Amino acid sequence: MRLLRRRSETPVEVDPAQPVAADAAGPARPGGKGRPTPRRREAQKRRTGPVAPPPKTRREAVRRMREQGGDRRADAREGLRAGDERYLSARDRGPERRMVRDVVDSRRNAGVLFLLSAVVYFAGLLIPSVQIKAAITALWLTVLILLVVDSAVIGLRIRKLMRQRFPDSREPLGRLIFYGATRATMIRRWRMPKPAVEVGDAI
Repeated sequence: MRLLRRRSETPVEVDPAQPVAADAAGPARPGGKGRPTPRRREAQKRRTGPVAPPPKTRREAVRRMREQGGDRRADAREGLRAGDERYLSARDRGPERRMVRDVVDSRRNAGVLFLLSAVVYFAGLLIPSVQIKAAITALWLTVLILLVVDSAVIGLRIRKLMRQRFPDSREPLGRLIFYGATRATMIRRWRMPKPAVEVGDAI
């Protein structure tokens, strides 16, 4: 009877205004952060945003792969146009080749007439008139001479700047000159990487 009476005693009421004892949540560690440690998934979500759910079908997975591949290709094209070293080919990498591009892009080159004159020349070969063929051939030879002279000027400019800025460079000078002469034959808007200087800028 005594046991039944003890169990039937009125329980002690707890005031809701009083704070809960710290023992209920576990003892506080000295020097702790004062907050629970976030889970790994929650921390990753805060860093990278919401994680997309996994694809439900194979078609959806292929579509996501295509979208991701398209984004990477778009970034690569933009990086190539901007001259980002991460996206450049071995042919365009290095400070020496960047300087060569600036030398070519900062001037008006006679080499841009090469492609236009080549189209005119081969189109003129289809015309039966001897006089027209002779005139087109003379124009073609004139452009070739201008191309050789202009390439020589570019080569001298590249040689001078290489001695001033990269005296210890192991890059073959002949390859740099050929690189610059080849770029000079391209129309400015078609050049890749995109020109970083304007015509007339000091290099």
